Amino acid sequence: MPDTVREKANQSLAMVEEVTAVVLPEPVAANAIVPLEKADKPMSDEIRRRMAEIDMSDTNSIVSFGSAAQAELQEISQSMLADVRNKDVGPAGDSLRDIVTTIRGFSVSELDVRRERSWWEKLIGRAAPMAKFTARFEQVQGQIDRITDNLLTHEHTLLKDIKSLDMLYEKTLQFYDELALYISAGEAKLAELDTKTIPAKEKEVQGTKEDEGVMKAQELRDMRAARDDLERRVHDLKLTRQVTMQSLPSIRLVQENDKSLVTKINSTLVNTVPLWETQLAQAVTIQRSAEAAGAVREANDLTNELLTANAKNLRDSNKMIRQEMERGVFDIEAVKQANADLIGTIEESLQIADEGKARRAAAEKELQEMEAKLRETLAAAKAKKTGLGDTASAAMPKG
Repeated sequence: MPDTVREKANQSLAMVEEVTAVVLPEPVAANAIVPLEKADKPMSDEIRRRMAEIDMSDTNSIVSFGSAAQAELQEISQSMLADVRNKDVGPAGDSLRDIVTTIRGFSVSELDVRRERSWWEKLIGRAAPMAKFTARFEQVQGQIDRITDNLLTHEHTLLKDIKSLDMLYEKTLQFYDELALYISAGEAKLAELDTKTIPAKEKEVQGTKEDEGVMKAQELRDMRAARDDLERRVHDLKLTRQVTMQSLPSIRLVQENDKSLVTKINSTLVNTVPLWETQLAQAVTIQRSAEAAGAVREANDLTNELLTANAKNLRDSNKMIRQEMERGVFDIEAVKQANADLIGTIEESLQIADEGKARRAAAEKELQEMEAKLRETLAAAKAKKTGLGDTASAAMPKG
């Protein structure tokens, strides 16, 4: 870990100790709404001051009764939400986004980054594999530095949130107490209307002449309607106070979670990251040793393969050479075969010659017999004196 990161982590540790040391005040009981008649002098003055905000003839003063108490609380909430995106608030942000997209006419599924991607999006979505590929060739120390920077950013954000939640808690508690004053003022005003103002108005209507009674009666009805509006407004303030009461422990719970996360992040920066570096350094050494051992193994395997292959080649070549050296110029089998073939050739030549001589002798004998037979035939024909004998005998050659 670089010295700058270690220094930032130590500085953050002091901030963590500072925010964890803050003790937030506890809210009063849920039913601690003090009526006007039971309030002490300072509180009764505050209640009467809020009662003075009510103008029964002005509907807006009734509708907005108690809204001023939420001004500071709203400012803090708005400042905390100024740079927040929907994705940062989880399911609540999803619900808000659904409403906005419905109003705008967009399809919520088209804007949901967690939906199942289409085949085209899967085809072109190469960020994750490319990021993994790139990470393989990045320096380990650079990756650790990026992790620590990211953790420091989260830590600072959480520390800021914790302080903002402290202010939010204090303003919420003030709003909670302020609502009690407004509720007491509203109930006191309702009691005043029910016991004094409205009965006095009713007597005034009863004592008014007939021609003026209609206007007075309308004023009485308007007063009663305004009184009912005020009662509903006080009831809403009571509900708001109850919800505010429930939000106080929620803020405390979020704060405690943030404090735990900040402590864990700081412990990771101070203790875990150096341990990472040590373990990664060991991993580098182990990997390099394994690679060296693999290279040595491959070299030994190559040596053994060369020795075995050379020995086998030497044996095969020596056998072939020695066999060729021990052979004569001519193989006895070849000489014997050649001699046998020569003898056979001579014998076949003599046999063919004898057979040819015998065939010639037989042919000569047959020629003599045919010639003798032909002569005898011609002689016989001459003896018969056919007239052809002389011609025939003249045509035959003399023996």
